[in-house]
Amino acid sequence: MSRPGRDDAPDRLYTLTGGRSRPGPDSPFDLVTLVVAECEPSAGMQSEHATILRITQAPTAVVEVAAELGLPVSITKILLSDLLATGRVSARHPRGSALPDPDLLEQVLVGLRNI
Repeated sequence: MSRPGRDDAPDRLYTLTGGRSRPGPDSPFDLVTLVVAECEPSAGMQSEHATILRITQAPTAVVEVAAELGLPVSITKILLSDLLATGRVSARHPRGSALPDPDLLEQVLVGLRNI
């Protein structure tokens, strides 16, 4: 069974990223970073960039964008970095819920051990 992006010709991926193998050092993207388009695709834009802008009309996780594109996450992060640098997308981490009270967790653990 093959995974998305695994069977792509390496030269295609090289061309998509302009030869880069990773996003910039200050890239904010990880798998769950939410990406939102800030504009519509424009004429002459790289097709993958245009597709990303269409996919991210609503907040979408990086891993979901990669799946929709059928590209490895590493390549998707590079493409997203290009769009972020030009202000075409914004990125934010999802809000984390507050951690449960440690005392409550301890009580649950004790209850489970007593079963």
